Amino acid sequence: MITTLLVANRGEIACRIFRTCRDLGIATVAVYSDADAGALHVREADTAVRLPGAAPSDTYLRGDLVVAAALAAGADAVHPGYGFLSENAGFAGAVQDAGLLWVGPPVKAIELMASKTRAKELMAAAGVPLLAPVDPGSATTADLPLLLKAAAGGGGRGMRIVRDLASLPGELTAASAEAVSAFGDGEVFAEPYVERGRHVEVQVMADGQGAVWALGTRDCSLQRRHQKVVEEAPAPGLDDGLRRRLHDAAVAAAQAVGYRGAGTVEFLVSAEGRPWFLEMNTRLQVEHPVTEAVFGLDLVALQLRVAEGGPLPAPAPPEPRGHAVEARLYAEDPARDWQPQTGALLSLDVPEAPGLRLDTGYAGGDTIGVHYDPMIAKIIAHAPTRTEAVRLLARALERSRIHGPVTNRDLLVRSLRHPDFVAARLDTGFYDRHLAALTATAPGEDSARRLAATAAALAAAGPSPAGSGAGPARFGAWRNLPAQPQTRRYRSEPDGTEYEIAYRTGRDGIPAPGSGERVVAVHPGAVTLETGCLTRQFTVTVHGDRVHVDTSSGSYAFTALPRFTDPAERTEPGSLLAPMPGTVVRLADGLAPGAAVEAGQPLIWLEAMKMEHRILAPAAGTLAALHAAPGLQVEVGALLAVVQDASATDAAPVSAKAPAPDPANAPVHASAHQEETTP
Repeated sequence: MITTLLVANRGEIACRIFRTCRDLGIATVAVYSDADAGALHVREADTAVRLPGAAPSDTYLRGDLVVAAALAAGADAVHPGYGFLSENAGFAGAVQDAGLLWVGPPVKAIELMASKTRAKELMAAAGVPLLAPVDPGSATTADLPLLLKAAAGGGGRGMRIVRDLASLPGELTAASAEAVSAFGDGEVFAEPYVERGRHVEVQVMADGQGAVWALGTRDCSLQRRHQKVVEEAPAPGLDDGLRRRLHDAAVAAAQAVGYRGAGTVEFLVSAEGRPWFLEMNTRLQVEHPVTEAVFGLDLVALQLRVAEGGPLPAPAPPEPRGHAVEARLYAEDPARDWQPQTGALLSLDVPEAPGLRLDTGYAGGDTIGVHYDPMIAKIIAHAPTRTEAVRLLARALERSRIHGPVTNRDLLVRSLRHPDFVAARLDTGFYDRHLAALTATAPGEDSARRLAATAAALAAAGPSPAGSGAGPARFGAWRNLPAQPQTRRYRSEPDGTEYEIAYRTGRDGIPAPGSGERVVAVHPGAVTLETGCLTRQFTVTVHGDRVHVDTSSGSYAFTALPRFTDPAERTEPGSLLAPMPGTVVRLADGLAPGAAVEAGQPLIWLEAMKMEHRILAPAAGTLAALHAAPGLQVEVGALLAVVQDASATDAAPVSAKAPAPDPANAPVHASAHQEETTP
């Protein structure tokens, strides 16, 4: 019996295995790199052992260090999780040589399936359908397109599609180099690339008494860079005959290598419904929760049971129920070539509801670093039908509060609602065809984002919480009177669109937007607005200068920009900038572009804080531009006019921050002379 289990992995899968261990009364041991010292899997383990360093090659890929950690912590078993050393026969052997129980398949089975080329030979002998391999050295145009794959690994690493013979040598070199970097083995093979093929796999579970379960099918066709994004069980649209053929082939593959434990046999299914064996993963898969949901099983618990020598609970698996869909939430920007994102994960709140499950290695306040895969979490939905499961998952993602780095959340929601996905028209080219449309600005999106920015501005300007002691807002030396118009500026992330939100604050302290929405309620963390006949609620969360606005139909991130533009940012010589927020009340007679002006001549009168301020010409010259008009409300630093100095040909940038020196031809500043107005 296992009493203490070390998980030779990190993040989400380590946390998931620990959860089952707690249910079974098994103590847990984590290993961690220096980069993961504060990670969730370390916090959730009963004991943790440091692996000095940060890079995977120095830490999680050091089998000798992991075995030493297990012995030092008093563990009696090791679970490899997935990735890293999970399919490394040498590591499995080292664990057993140290007297520890290996929670995985036999070493021989790992060795036989470790090389995809050797595995294909074995599967051919077992009668499993295969794509005929192609010798890259003798390939012709008739063999195109080709798929190059690393013999020793998966996850899309070392994989290339070749459509032009001239590019084949270079792609072979690149694929081999990537395979060496990822797996320490540069062997690459080629096979025909099947256009519009589906990635369908069968979960198997085998015990040491000869029983092998085929636990249904999964479709994993939605992939980016040959890595899975959305998975579901059962694979939709397969007829009963094809399902039986896949199940039989998967069982034959497991029996051919004397398999024990959890494994996955992966197939490529053509548009015509013809299957071909791809590979067998001798470990637990990332997408295993959809199978657990449909069959009502805990695959990790079964792994532990089989590792202890126990049989599967029954000769045949339970009957499947319903449909399950999983989405992988990544810190990445799909619109920018799937660029990974890093930084503080400020909030991660996924709604709880019957049929929903969250598997994650992060919590709010954790940091997403640069050393490991950017997957934040997996969200899984299970329901009686596929339509219901997809709807539940899309809505859960939409309602989640995910604050911090850019994620693929919006892409996931749109993918789940795309007509091709809804109709189960699935293949591995889904994102190649649809990514541009899925990441484009949707109709009405700019209006929705502006409304979210409005909510952010109103929340910031609303009444202070009771007892906070906060007084009226102040801007520099000027008291910000409620009757005066105000603005706040926000930059939308990550697209960079800027929004300037105008509002007035009434005597009751409630701000009202200048865009006309009716304010139903406003608090620092929540705003309710009525637009037309619709009442919308906004949750506003501030993290420093970053503001996140969550709504019932989407989430928005903004960077709060300075309330007042820094006049020093104006670089055009002769610029006259508003020295404070106010209202333009009048202009000099005849003032228009092209008019001649004299140095010190009053040009514009600005009213602010019950004072009237004259904006004077900084030098004699010509009015090159005029942006002010009576009644115009302006913020500090607003460009009012530009005077072209008649005596200076290369005037320096103008700033309203300080008085200008008097010598001729020196840089000049817009100045304001104050005159008190009638109360």
